[in-house]
Order: sequence, then C-alpha cells, then structure tokens
Amino acid sequence: MRKDSAAVEACGTVDEAQAALGAARALAGRGSELDRLLVDVERDLWVLMAELATSSAHRDRLVAGSTLVTPAMVARLEPVIDDVTGQFTAPAEFVVPGQAQLSAALDVARTVVRRAERRALVVAVDGSSVVPYLNRLSDLVWTLARWQEDVPLPARPVPPEERP
Repeated sequence: MRKDSAAVEACGTVDEAQAALGAARALAGRGSELDRLLVDVERDLWVLMAELATSSAHRDRLVAGSTLVTPAMVARLEPVIDDVTGQFTAPAEFVVPGQAQLSAALDVARTVVRRAERRALVVAVDGSSVVPYLNRLSDLVWTLARWQEDVPLPARPVPPEERP
C-alpha cells in the first residue's frame, strides 16, 4: 500500500487522534476516571486502525472487537456520554476553547477525531462501524472537554463607549 493512499491517510489520522487523546490523558492524572475512559478509547482506536488497514480482500480475517469495529463498540459510547453529561452544566452558547489546559487538549483531540472521521469516510466499507464510532467519539471528547472546564474565562473588558 502506498504511503499516500487514502487508507494510510485515514490510519495516520486515527493514529494522530490516539496520540492527541494520550496527551490529554497525561494531563488528567493516572488512575483518574478520565484516564480510565481515555485508555479504553485509545484501545478501541487500535481496533479501528486494524480495520482501516485491512484490504477488502482480507476483510474475512477480521475479528469482531479485536480487529473489526462492532456496533456494540459504538453503542458503548452512548451511556458514557450520558453519564458524563450529567456531571456538569452544559454551556448555553458556543464554547471558546482554552478555559483549562486539559479541556483545551481534549478540544484539540476532538478536532483530530473529526478529521479522522472525514478521512475514514473515503475508505470505510459499506456496513462498517468505523465512521459511526468516530462520530460518537468526537461527541464524547467534546463532552469530556466541557466536563473538565474548571477555570472560568475572565470577563471581556467593556470598552468605555459601550459602558452604561
């Protein structure tokens, strides 16, 4: 397979997403709830990369949950999103990334996961759970970032001409 093939590009972008999640995990602290969640996701991404890297001629060799992303893996993300969402108040407006170092790292990881989803669209076969997994993962990572925002942004200074 050529290094500039769509499959290699998709795998490489998933690899970047995994590394970005690892960088966020390093900020979370070993043994934390977030650390445990992200380790599970990073392991799922190995499965996802194995599936993307497998040629259509060898798809019959893929093993569900080991080298093939399953619908159950996608479904497993939903209750995690719901559980984490219950632990914070959702923002009422668009989010400005950078409120805290960890949430900013998660926001970077989320954008890489979204890019991986776009790259995977080109190479995932019909019926594959790769793209749905990446889609739900990006929602999970957005949710995790909001959960980790613990430093409020300073108020924007009001220019004198706008003061009452």
